[in-house]
Amino acid sequence: MKTEYYAQLREKQKAKRYYGVWERQFRNYYKKAVKRKGVTGEILLQLLETRLDNIVYIMGFATSRAQARQLISHGHIQVNSRKVDKPSYQLKEGQEISVAPSSKEIIPIIEAKESGGSLTIPEWLEVDLDNLKGKLLRYPERDEIKAPVKEQIIVELYSK
Repeated sequence: MKTEYYAQLREKQKAKRYYGVWERQFRNYYKKAVKRKGVTGEILLQLLETRLDNIVYIMGFATSRAQARQLISHGHIQVNSRKVDKPSYQLKEGQEISVAPSSKEIIPIIEAKESGGSLTIPEWLEVDLDNLKGKLLRYPERDEIKAPVKEQIIVELYSK
């Protein structure tokens, strides 16, 4: 028989795996979400969704979140024309994300650019694949976040 705790733990693990974050990072995101005004679960997902590695993946500059993390940590991605090498960098509304000029010819970027035309870009992002840049227009609403998690169950787990 599966307990309520089991269901909550599974949901948290699913979210961690989906975004590729460690336990401590996830706990810190939860703490940040609690401090902000609004629905804690929705804010938690917004924080995870607006990590640089996730945005680079959604924009189509990488074929997976793991590849996005590698591109960022190797210095191939810029935010507002400055090199950022932390995949967990928290983006703010209006910030511009671009591929470093010296990195536009590396194979993963070329492959991502070629396959990027088939992507569906969410309304809260603006992407210019030809110039390999984009912008976070606003934070996503819950119904715009495709993460297959029930964030309310995660909030229940942490609020014990």
